[in-house]
Amino acid sequence: MTTAWHMKGELVLNCNCDVFCPCVVSLGKHAPTQGYCQGWVGIHITDGAYGDASLTDLNVGMLLDIPGRMGNGNWTAALYVDERASASAVSAFEQIFSGQAGGTTGLFRLLVSTHLGTKKAPISITREGSVRHVTIGNILKASVEPIMGKRSGQTTMIQNTEYWMGPDVTVARSIKSKLRDFGRVWDLSGKSAEIVDIDWSGP
Repeated sequence: MTTAWHMKGELVLNCNCDVFCPCVVSLGKHAPTQGYCQGWVGIHITDGAYGDASLTDLNVGMLLDIPGRMGNGNWTAALYVDERASASAVSAFEQIFSGQAGGTTGLFRLLVSTHLGTKKAPISITREGSVRHVTIGNILKASVEPIMGKRSGQTTMIQNTEYWMGPDVTVARSIKSKLRDFGRVWDLSGKSAEIVDIDWSGP
């Protein structure tokens, strides 16, 4: 029997594309601007559960290394789970982010061919004005800021998309972004970023 789950919150993503990542609107059909994708994701969950396991107020992150067009698959991924998470919550995140739980993230079953593993770590996702600061232990230290639009005080957004993460995407760039783990040493400072309100569920 498949377990019901849901996850609401805010997602911050930064990749090595020039601003703005062409993979969003093309739904992975367009090649990344460098021809390959190196990126990370950080999510703060405001409301979530997997069966009886609460995911509320936890943070989770991913490392993503993709050799070409996102839609072609062959992704390599690692999962980072909040050190405050219970054993049942860790297991839930592994089911959700491997795609085994179905639903919104079910596509990971098709796209991710190499799982580097799961690490528990202190994960901090905070907001200072419009800037999001994301830290995963000694692995990732990053700050992401929205790109402001012509109307005063309003961010640049791409709305009503079919993007699987969420239909409305705030266009952003990283102020600083350095990741070191699993033999990868990436500096994605100044590169494309996204901020997305998520409402995921399954199966």
